[in-house]
Order: sequence, then C-alpha cells, then structure tokens
Amino acid sequence: MDADQIGALFTRGDGSYLCARWGRPVVPVVFGVEDATLGVIKGAVEAVAALAGHEVAETDTELGANLMLFFVRDWDELRGVPKLDQLIPGLMPLLDRLEAAGANQYRTFRFDAAGAIKACFVLVRMDAHLADLPAETLALSQAVQAVLTWSEQAFAAGSPLAMLGGVAVLRPEVAAVIRAAYHPVLPVAGRDASHALRLAARMGF
Repeated sequence: MDADQIGALFTRGDGSYLCARWGRPVVPVVFGVEDATLGVIKGAVEAVAALAGHEVAETDTELGANLMLFFVRDWDELRGVPKLDQLIPGLMPLLDRLEAAGANQYRTFRFDAAGAIKACFVLVRMDAHLADLPAETLALSQAVQAVLTWSEQAFAAGSPLAMLGGVAVLRPEVAAVIRAAYHPVLPVAGRDASHALRLAARMGF
C-alpha cells in the first residue's frame, strides 16, 4: 500500500486525519455472549495485540477494563444497561441514529493527554449478516477495528479479513499497517495526513 492508500484508512468524512494507537495495555471485557464465545473474542484481541507488539493485561488501574464490547440483538437493549450512558456520552440519541440507519456496529474511543487510545467501547447488533459469521471471524474483525482509529470508511468496500483454507485471517496489507502504526519510532497519534507517509516508510519493517 502506498501513502495515499494508507492515508485513506484514517481520513474521516470531513477530511480530518487521525491515526491513534493504544497507549496502555488493553484490558478487554465482553458482554452479551456465551462463555465459549467470550474466550474466542479475548483470544482475537490477544492475537491482534501480539501482532502490534502491544500488551494485553488483566486490569487497568484507572478504568478496570478499557476495551468494552457489547453484543446485542437489538439496539434498544443498550438503553437498559446501567450507567452505560455515563461511559458513552450522548448514548440515547446515538442509539436513535443507529436504529434509523440500520447500523450493526459502532465504536467510540477515549484518548489520553498524548492523544493515544485509553479506552474503546464497541457496540455490535447481531443482525442476520453478523449472526451468520463464525465467531472467530466476527471476533477477529472487531479486534482489528479496535486496535487503531480507522476511518468510518476504511473497510466499507472490503473486510480487513480474507479467507485462507476456509479460515478468516487478517489481510497482509492491513497487518502491515497495524505493525507500522505501533512501531516505537512513530508517535502514538498522528493528526496530519503526512503521518501516512511515515506509516508507508515503515511498512516493510
């Protein structure tokens, strides 16, 4: 991938650029799934973190858990989750917009003073399409999309995953972008499109 292609992965609809990575160990917690699926999702998070050379921990000293994934059958279920509106400001109007758009997933991030990710909240509505996916495929897709602040259009034209021997794997070019973004020579966050040039320069490392 060249710098323009990489830049498009982190350019929002309003033209702004943001590529931020986690600045602290990731501590995942999952709601709304069976115990067997819980292990699959946490395993996917650990696999993507290992690819990035980043740590997964058991607890976050500030937040307890900092990667929260909620799986529901209907967006309305989230209206009854205690204190969720305190974690996600504007939750109720957000759910109205998701319902109106027929959306099946949403992610929102919190950042520390340096601009690095310090928390991510993932909301997934298990519609017919997502329900048909193997748990491993869905888990890997969600883990990939939570590891960096991809733009809303980054994977609109195609999944970050590919099928290999009937098993979903991360596309090599997406894996290379993740590794590059977590390279220690790069800042934890880039808000200028020139950051994509630095990512492109690290793609082979």
